[in-house]
Amino acid sequence: MHTTLPRRSVMHALAFGLALGIGSLSGMAAQAKDVTVFAAASLKNALDDVAAAWTRETGKKAVISYAASNVLAKQIEAGAPADIFFSADLDWMDYVASKNLIDAKSRINLLGNSLVLVAPKDSSIQVSLQPGVDLASVLGHGRLAMGNVDAVPAGKYGKAGLEHLRAWDGVKDKVAQADNVRAALLLVSRGEAPLGIVYKTDAVSDANVRVVASFPAESHPPIVYPVALIKDSTNADAAEFLAYMRSAKAKPSFEKQGFGFTDKPGSNS
Repeated sequence: MHTTLPRRSVMHALAFGLALGIGSLSGMAAQAKDVTVFAAASLKNALDDVAAAWTRETGKKAVISYAASNVLAKQIEAGAPADIFFSADLDWMDYVASKNLIDAKSRINLLGNSLVLVAPKDSSIQVSLQPGVDLASVLGHGRLAMGNVDAVPAGKYGKAGLEHLRAWDGVKDKVAQADNVRAALLLVSRGEAPLGIVYKTDAVSDANVRVVASFPAESHPPIVYPVALIKDSTNADAAEFLAYMRSAKAKPSFEKQGFGFTDKPGSNS
């Protein structure tokens, strides 16, 4: 048996449902205004400053998810709703590009970095990163903290640097591999590892570590940070935030943390 509702009740129900729908759409629209950025963990301090400055200037907001570039690339491949990808190396940007997931015309090699060996600030360890350096004896029973050498950019650069210096075979069994470079930094900062390999910018960000030595630039591939818009992003503010990151207004925030500002067209090779 079907019960027929009075016309007024039907109209009220429709109006209420429409109001709920409009409310939901409004909420979605409000959320859509936030630019979602997937960024390498090593960018945190500098990019937080840039995003805060952009918010002060425009009233708009960038929500930034930090992790290792390999993790972020895989999340983007799996359909995670990002607007911008800011990688710590070319390989993982090339990976998402090969999946046709970025706007190739927006891609830019924005920043450069360098690699350093760090120790806890109160440590007396001294190391000269010369070919044949015996890091194993310096470590003793301790471990060398670094990003995963097969996936995390800082870990890959670090392994390449150690191989160039003919030091990898001596320490490969003493490595504490972390999920990202900031996790490796934390092991040293807490005194849980006597030495770690991180970016210069990471060392700048943590007062509890000191730089023991810098890796020769020729010991590893150039450290380049490419950034690009995600191809399927519909957020009109994403391009604006990308332009802001490339602007002279953002440059001091990056340079303060030790990044070099390159701003060159990205490679899709």
